[in-house]
Amino acid sequence: MLTSLSIKALYNIFLQYTSVTIDTRKIKQGDIFFALKGDNFNGNSFALQALQLGAAYAVIDEEPDEDANNLIKVDDALKTLQQLAQHHREQFKIPFIGITGSNGKTTTKELIYVVLSSTYKTYTTQGNFNNHIGVPLTLLSIKQNAEIAIVEMGANHQKEIEQYCKWALPTHAIITNCGKAHLEGFGGIEGVRKGKGELYDFIRSNNGSAFAYSEYAYLHQMSQGIKEVTWYGINDGDVCGNVLSSEPFLEVAITKGISYSSIKTNLVGSYNLPNILCAICVGKYFNVDDDKIKSAIENYIPSNSRSQLMEVGSSKIILDAYNANPTSMKAAIENFAQIPFNKKILVLGGMMELGKESIYEHEQIISMIKKYEWYKVILVGGDFKNISNNFIFFSSSDDAAAWLKEQNFQQTYFLIKGSRSIHLENVLTAFETIKA
Repeated sequence: MLTSLSIKALYNIFLQYTSVTIDTRKIKQGDIFFALKGDNFNGNSFALQALQLGAAYAVIDEEPDEDANNLIKVDDALKTLQQLAQHHREQFKIPFIGITGSNGKTTTKELIYVVLSSTYKTYTTQGNFNNHIGVPLTLLSIKQNAEIAIVEMGANHQKEIEQYCKWALPTHAIITNCGKAHLEGFGGIEGVRKGKGELYDFIRSNNGSAFAYSEYAYLHQMSQGIKEVTWYGINDGDVCGNVLSSEPFLEVAITKGISYSSIKTNLVGSYNLPNILCAICVGKYFNVDDDKIKSAIENYIPSNSRSQLMEVGSSKIILDAYNANPTSMKAAIENFAQIPFNKKILVLGGMMELGKESIYEHEQIISMIKKYEWYKVILVGGDFKNISNNFIFFSSSDDAAAWLKEQNFQQTYFLIKGSRSIHLENVLTAFETIKA
């Protein structure tokens, strides 16, 4: 067993294998396994198994049941993972784009990735690996041939983004927006702006650059003092555009900044306009050819339950069940209300991490729903149960799915949206027989 290794010594081992994992179920030959701990698991218990499955080394922070030459004992496996990631990042002299925001950051990241990767060897956050574990894993996944990297940063409390910036050392920043998300941890909307603004703080202190949506007045205020801000928006900025059509997919009219007049996407919802404009803006900034930008965006198809349009039999489903907060929920409902279709059903899950504002924000959603005509409204879980209304309520997504299956709705348009913990994707089981 190896002990007392410096980060530089561990990094030399990493350079020989350059693949890190924390999950024995995903072990590949030659991986370095880090034994992390959680509320319901202890990776140290699986370290020897990781070696048996083909891991080159296992980094542990507890005494093993039996010794092995390729065990590396450290004081804290998570902290070591983070320090190794920072050291790896320090070896690069390329643009690192840090991206955060209350809504749209993953979609924006994916759009920017497809645009930049059309021209550069680009690495980015996989899925939503954007927390204190995901950010280091993202950094360690970046190979020596990288020309640009994109690092997504999620946060639910202040000082979190600040820490991620110390590891990722972003040279460019994007804050998609500051909405009503994670209010419990941030302590209100001003706390959200302060927390997300930690990315701007790092950029400002390190002479970096930012890309920002000109329609949000608060981003103008938050970005003051940053030496270079490239704006995009509806009326002002280096790249400008507006919604041409949003049914069934978003089509954007480009009025400034690029050689073509419109772009057709596979994204649902006019609320994706800033995400599209941001990707175009970043592409132009890094001198990606206009045709490559257009092709990349038009060929991007969303996944992971984010603004996915699905057709099942005679019905359509907008599946947006990856996350929800008051800002994104209102935008999705407003967009759905504008779709011209006779038989529309809302399936909405509760919104989490809103703290003392939770009841009020759920009441606001109920009030908003009542402004429009719907065929049915189904509410699932969360604080919807604590608000008096005449809509259909289920405590779980499985109960909602069972009810929907019995109804056998035809020629119906569904919006399915809720916080990740509600698991609204389970509702799709109601449509399995129709698919078949």
